[in-house]
Amino acid sequence: MNADELKQKLIDAGCILEAEGQGDLTRGHVSVRVPGDPSHFFMKPHSFGFDEITLENLVICNLEGEKVAGGGRKHSEVYIHSEIFKQRPDVNSVIHTHPTYAVALSATGRALQSISQPSVAFSDGLPYYNDTIDLIRSKEMGAGVARALGSCKAVLMRNHGVAVVGATLEESTILAIMLDNACHIQLLAQAAGGIGEVFAADSIRRLHDNITRPEQYTINFEYLRRKVRRAQTR
Repeated sequence: MNADELKQKLIDAGCILEAEGQGDLTRGHVSVRVPGDPSHFFMKPHSFGFDEITLENLVICNLEGEKVAGGGRKHSEVYIHSEIFKQRPDVNSVIHTHPTYAVALSATGRALQSISQPSVAFSDGLPYYNDTIDLIRSKEMGAGVARALGSCKAVLMRNHGVAVVGATLEESTILAIMLDNACHIQLLAQAAGGIGEVFAADSIRRLHDNITRPEQYTINFEYLRRKVRRAQTR
């Protein structure tokens, strides 16, 4: 995929995230590494919503969190992205949002349990970042988020939001949506009287492997992209 195609996919990912309720005004952000240049990444600009990313206003940043090109301002929390990219060469896309149910679960301090199909995607670990509720506006703070994330797909930033990663934009986008769905289901189950018997570990592992295959992320991303584009033409 060339750079122009990936920029368009970033624009579409933003529209999907907005449509799925991940926007929180202009505060969320999404990034993806520049093809063939893992030391730079495309990123949503500051002061715009997820659904307002354009070819003209997206920014290019380096692994020091510096803007090197693009028409918009860089996000002050760029260090979530740059520091994760530094520590995780397997990651090509990072999303930071403040989804309602994930933030609510994080405020309880409880672990996400494998009680639903979305939650099983994170059965290999969903750690917490507990250092601060504040904005992540320094390299040191971004490095702390990256350390808390470790080798996992996502990290709950307690009372703040989430950081979700993927080998592709498709993966990070779908996982961001699945994570909030999983947190929603768990909060409902707990409010309804508590969680009952869970399935055996081998069953959980099989489902995890089935729903986290790369083609699953692509299929569902393309469905949501078509859905958003249909809505835009009405």
